[in-house]
Amino acid sequence: MCDERGFTLWFTGLPCSGKTTLADAVAEELRKRGLKVERLDGDVVRRTLSRDLGFSREDREENIRRVAFVAKLLTRNGVVVLTSFVSPYRKVREEARKEIGDFVEVYVKCPLEVCMQRDVKGMYKKALAGEIKDFTGVSDPYEEPLNPEIIVETNKESVEACVSKILKELEGIGYLPSERC
Repeated sequence: MCDERGFTLWFTGLPCSGKTTLADAVAEELRKRGLKVERLDGDVVRRTLSRDLGFSREDREENIRRVAFVAKLLTRNGVVVLTSFVSPYRKVREEARKEIGDFVEVYVKCPLEVCMQRDVKGMYKKALAGEIKDFTGVSDPYEEPLNPEIIVETNKESVEACVSKILKELEGIGYLPSERC
């Protein structure tokens, strides 16, 4: 079994940028390396832990605070936590970083136009039509990370290339051994 050092890999980016796809793929690779891994996904958390919250700025910030608390508990108990949340505001992402400690921010960078093309749920279309207010990237801002540890560009790199880059960066900053356990 690998060293039981926990950390949180925080995937942030516009809706439909590829956060969940990448987090799931990285989680699978980390499990193959013998690590204890948990996924915290925005859609799942919204149906369970944060079902009482809406999408106002205050509610979005509270959602991220709840996720950060859960991630902190798991991280300190040797679990690798992969979160996939739009988490559009820098201030609350920085709060999450401070709360968790062992925190690696992954900016899933993708142009808005590409995210709109990938929108299988039709959320962007509804937001542009005024049916959804405060939608990130349309009527509410997304504040890009200033100094993320990892940046992947899903409009330019394949899922496999992004996963490889993330794993290599985790090895480079000391969160993963360079060889499989």
